[in-house]
Amino acid sequence: MLRIDLNCDMGEGFGAYRLGRDAELLDYVSSANIACGFHAGDPATMRSTVQLCLRKGVAIGAHPGLPDLQGFGRREIAITPAEAYELTLYQLGALQAFVHAEGGRLQHVKPHGALYHMAAKRHEIAAAIAAATASVSTELTLYGPPGSELLRAGTAAGLRTASEAFADRSYQRDGSLTPRDQAGALLESAAEAATQVERLVREGKVLSITGEELSMRADTICIHGDGLHAVEFARDIRALLERGGIAVMPLET
Repeated sequence: MLRIDLNCDMGEGFGAYRLGRDAELLDYVSSANIACGFHAGDPATMRSTVQLCLRKGVAIGAHPGLPDLQGFGRREIAITPAEAYELTLYQLGALQAFVHAEGGRLQHVKPHGALYHMAAKRHEIAAAIAAATASVSTELTLYGPPGSELLRAGTAAGLRTASEAFADRSYQRDGSLTPRDQAGALLESAAEAATQVERLVREGKVLSITGEELSMRADTICIHGDGLHAVEFARDIRALLERGGIAVMPLET
């Protein structure tokens, strides 16, 4: 049977501000990437999101980002490899404490936003993130873009790695994501997103925004939890996959 992990970024509110419909999304995804307080999230939000995941049987991952609440971690900041190591370790430790306190287990690590894209291209940043992850546990899985420095660094550090594609984003002809400030970067219909996901799972292919057919391995597929129609996307994607005999489950099941 074909299978795929559907992951979603969650716990991205802060204080009195709420972002995303996490409780509803958890009915459709198999893994959650929980914000750890730097780009979003706070102690109460982290704890409640961990509790929700455990109640709904969704695997838990850490979603460390750059210290940029105002920019939601999507603005690149100049950091050294040592700083990348330290900010990753700090955030993993915080989330792991909440997971442990609630009787759960941390499954994976997926950097957020600008940190994710920096680590995809820059070996020294990728190596620092992988080293921080391995120092917490070599049983963790590191998520990253196909063929990226992040996945190579994870393998070199002795970690399991997972190649990640996106359900709700379009791709450039070189396999990179279309920048968010460009037209067509975000897929606007659930049907379009579901079709993209099914093709990724069945064929390992995705159509670029300019019409080229790209080969792309996907062990896990992300649905952004802050998207306007995230719940509808997740519901329709899961329904299409299950109708086609594709099981949705965490990587380590």
